[in-house]
Amino acid sequence: LTLDPKVEVGIVGALRDLVKSGYVYKGMKPVFWCAECQTALADAEVEYENHNTPSIYVKFPILEPQSRPSTADLTQPSIVIWTTTPWTLPANLAVALHPDFRYVAMRVTNAEGKTEDWIVAKELAETFAREAGIEQWEIVKELSARELELLECAHPVQPDRTSKVILGTHVTLEQGTGAVHTAPGHGMEDFIVCQAYGIPTVVPVDARGCFTSEFQLMKGMNVWEANGPIVRYLDEKNILVKAATIEHSYPHCWRCHNPIIYRATEQWFLRVDHNDLRDKALKFIDSAVEWIPRWGRDRIYNMMATRPDWCLSRQRAWGVPIPAVICKACGQSTLDAAVVEKFMEAVAERGTNVWFEESVERFLPENFTCPKCGTNQFEKEQDILDVWFDSGATHLAVLERRPELRWPADLYLEGSDQHRGWFQSSLIVALGTRGAPPYRAVLTHGFVLDGKGEAMSKSKGNVIAPEDIIKKYGADVLRLWVASQDYRGDIRVSNEILERVGEAYRRIRNTIRYLLGNLYDFDPSRDCVAYSSLMPIDRWILHELYVLQQQVMKAYTDYEFHKIYHWLHEFCVVQLSAVYLDILKDRMYCSGATSPERRAGQTVQYWIVDRLLRMAAPILVFTSEEAYLQLDKAGRSVHLLTFNPPAEEWYQPELAEEWKRLLEVRADVLRALEEARQVKRAIGQSLEARVTVVPKDSGLAPLLDKYRTLLAEVFITSQADVALEPPVDPDAITALAGEHVHVTVRHAVGQKCERCWRILPTVGQDAEHPALCDRCATIVRRYYTNG
Repeated sequence: LTLDPKVEVGIVGALRDLVKSGYVYKGMKPVFWCAECQTALADAEVEYENHNTPSIYVKFPILEPQSRPSTADLTQPSIVIWTTTPWTLPANLAVALHPDFRYVAMRVTNAEGKTEDWIVAKELAETFAREAGIEQWEIVKELSARELELLECAHPVQPDRTSKVILGTHVTLEQGTGAVHTAPGHGMEDFIVCQAYGIPTVVPVDARGCFTSEFQLMKGMNVWEANGPIVRYLDEKNILVKAATIEHSYPHCWRCHNPIIYRATEQWFLRVDHNDLRDKALKFIDSAVEWIPRWGRDRIYNMMATRPDWCLSRQRAWGVPIPAVICKACGQSTLDAAVVEKFMEAVAERGTNVWFEESVERFLPENFTCPKCGTNQFEKEQDILDVWFDSGATHLAVLERRPELRWPADLYLEGSDQHRGWFQSSLIVALGTRGAPPYRAVLTHGFVLDGKGEAMSKSKGNVIAPEDIIKKYGADVLRLWVASQDYRGDIRVSNEILERVGEAYRRIRNTIRYLLGNLYDFDPSRDCVAYSSLMPIDRWILHELYVLQQQVMKAYTDYEFHKIYHWLHEFCVVQLSAVYLDILKDRMYCSGATSPERRAGQTVQYWIVDRLLRMAAPILVFTSEEAYLQLDKAGRSVHLLTFNPPAEEWYQPELAEEWKRLLEVRADVLRALEEARQVKRAIGQSLEARVTVVPKDSGLAPLLDKYRTLLAEVFITSQADVALEPPVDPDAITALAGEHVHVTVRHAVGQKCERCWRILPTVGQDAEHPALCDRCATIVRRYYTNG
């Protein structure tokens, strides 16, 4: 996709707009540098891994201490610094103290038995003494940082240089000594604080990570190999206080995974504070973008608030070129919008490789001259754009150039590492070129781990490939597993987890199959029953469906897919299979085929499965499509339909509260029936039972009386009644004091109906149908007798 010239034109066009608006400049600053790849890196191209480095305390002896009253009375005073990068000491030009910290002179005895005064931050004196192994010491003087400012110290490894004492607010008391070794060529904070003092930038390290002639002592040596010799050199000069090795998190290159260095080089940068871009970004982060989850806002806000200028250039062999030209006469580098425009025209025809294939004259506007010396002979620069600029400009290259799409994007979706990568680069490019964010919402997800919470790798043998999951379980189970996870954190996958999801999928699928099976003779255009003619339990389940749809629609809007999975699964397993469909069986199988009662049940099941399939379609795409083609007589695809919102009349909170209490009573009854069946082994199935319930709460009695005629149907027993006191019956099978009612289970009175299997006194009373109960005899005569 990014090799398409149309996309490349969009990327170059974004650069042109930024150059035209004054955002892009060339400057020398410390940047992340990979010596292995020999290129600058952006923050987003840096990964942090554990790394072993030296940890050393070093003395910087103060030169001419007698020149200041604050140090004149000290004995061989030195400022002690702490560093984990000894290789940066050759570039040292200063020692930084915090202007507000108090410092102390610690009197110690050196290896030769002589006393010296070492200056460290007052709050860190004890910690420093402990870590440096200094047993005997005393504080002889307290000093302010300003009393030491501009003193000169002896350079630790460059005898022909000195190190100036300066002040900087970046100094902390978190670790070390409160005095920071400062090398402006190898650290951004060092660079900034030295700029304030007019201290030049020295970079004694080349692109390969080796010392140059700026550090003649170890010229040509790799910086990592030089750590040991530098520490030995410090020890020989008697300025090494303590040396150890520590393991800590250290920046590594995302490509080669080698440790990287900070190195000041000439690069192209984007000014993040130009035209108030940073302030605008912070404003839009707060007001114009929805961050999902919400903590994503804090992460990108803090990163944007403190980020440095963006290093745009890379010293790589392949990528989108930066069409800058170098004056042959004076060496001035120029990035001009008119040159970028000419380059963009060429890219549209032949792609970005045209920069490397054609002469520089192809890209120069007529009468173009060097802005510095006025000559007109140039050569091309060979730097390329940061790949994060490429990705950060894709919204322009894609959304603005495709008529079926629109800018900005509705949603950016990526992993949690992209707040410093794609999300941020896209935001900067968009604000610099269009003045608005490139997205309305940003969703961040975690990463997939194995069942033990460990990262997957082929070497560990714990990789579970999606194609293997699809072969074993099917694509819909894979999609259901993804939807079932709370993606806001890292998620786990294993065969055991997939088995559980597969079981949940089968329960959902079986419920849908059961509903479709009950509709084999139902035509919604002919057989639907009006809501007003539905039974109370029908209206209850439609209320539950109404609530489910409202929850699911909100969850889709909020991208909370794991909630949808749990709600759909629970609705299928609990409200439908365990309650409504269980109770409905008698009506579906024993009522007349075209009776109002059966048609009412089919109407409700039709409405339920229609909406279930639409709600599940974004997740269970294949199952929903297959099932909906069975349901819809017109053969429409469920994926081309809307969600079909529920009718407002379905919302019946008072009815729902009644049925909540009825189902609580039903739970007590089912416990008693289970005891009668499993413990007492007195009945085989619930239709062999007669139950009597006595409400414990007087407020429950009117409700049970209201639904008295439906209780046997709800309990799935042959008979059920309500009493004020538990019956005294020596033949009672079991008596259970439930949470809401007292339940007595007895054998049902009467004979078993061959059609509905209920045991009723009316069986045998119909001369024409002596094996049927009165209800079934009536139904047979009405619906199944010819003539």
